[in-house]
Amino acid sequence: MITLLLAAAVAAATPRASLAAGQQPHAAVAPGGYGFQLFVPSDAATRAGGAQARWPLMIFLHGSGEQGSDLASVKVNGPPKLVEADPDYPFVLISPQLPAGLEAWDTGQLDAMLDWALKSLPIDPDRVVLTGLSLGGYGTWAWASARPDRFAAIAPIAGEGDPKQACALKDMPVWAFHGDRDDVVPVEGTFAMIQAIRACGGQPRLTIYPDTGHWSWVPAYLDPAMTLWLIEQRRHQPPSKDVQ
Repeated sequence: MITLLLAAAVAAATPRASLAAGQQPHAAVAPGGYGFQLFVPSDAATRAGGAQARWPLMIFLHGSGEQGSDLASVKVNGPPKLVEADPDYPFVLISPQLPAGLEAWDTGQLDAMLDWALKSLPIDPDRVVLTGLSLGGYGTWAWASARPDRFAAIAPIAGEGDPKQACALKDMPVWAFHGDRDDVVPVEGTFAMIQAIRACGGQPRLTIYPDTGHWSWVPAYLDPAMTLWLIEQRRHQPPSKDVQ
């Protein structure tokens, strides 16, 4: 299993308070903020209170179909779905929920949530990665463009960004995914971001799935190569020059 192969990638750190293993709903940590699903790997919980590791953190932003107030719906797609069957998933995972009626993720609220995580959980601040699908892909591009200092890498899927902000990501490891037949969020939006980052001197990676519609997150999140790539990234290290 990929998680067993990746266990050695977690670096040692100082003890923290005990943690409950598995995925559980968590209330918003700031007024007006987002509730979220919090997943803690079984190994992180077992070693809490001892000489435990400081873990990589993945933040996942869902699509518009999971908006609302029922946090269980966040587990329909992507990493929060995967960890339900994999207690050894190699990240601490935070999956916030956007309330119904909102059209975009608020980067201020997301920053507050990340601040809380870095203070309260055994997280390595140099190994925070961000990913999201559809509306969450938009949010991934937007948050990383606004705060590139916070992330080791990003993996936006089936979402558009603002090419005018792309130069903020020139030193960021980026791996974007899209389906070539996406009729909800056209693939041209991802092409535009990749081209704009490259024009600024960046080296983003790009995977386009042939004969694939708006559900490109299904093959993307099932691909162990993406998980391996994300867990290898460290903040401030040069991005990979391997472009797909």
